[in-house]
Amino acid sequence: MLLDRRTFSNRRETALIQSDEESPALTQEFIVANRMGIHARVAAQIVKVACRFESEVLIAKSEVSANAKSILDVMTLFCPYGSKVFVTARGSDAAQALNALAALFQTKFGEP
Repeated sequence: MLLDRRTFSNRRETALIQSDEESPALTQEFIVANRMGIHARVAAQIVKVACRFESEVLIAKSEVSANAKSILDVMTLFCPYGSKVFVTARGSDAAQALNALAALFQTKFGEP
């Protein structure tokens, strides 16, 4: 039986998209420990790290979530010192994305 290449490639792309959507979301809680909170420079660091990964990455605070790959979205979250945020990643490299963002939060984004 011969398969049309277009049909086969469309099926393959659909399967890849479905596998990413079906992958479980990984969530980790962080406390904003730098004195200035999440301001423009810190938001830019978060976006830079999140954009290195193909996974969808969201940051949530008080039931408001933001796309971690958009500086405007991250800046809309009001996250002063001591805020509790949840970072969720879904996709093939979700664990690596969470680990990279965890390193940022643990080092206080290079600030006091």
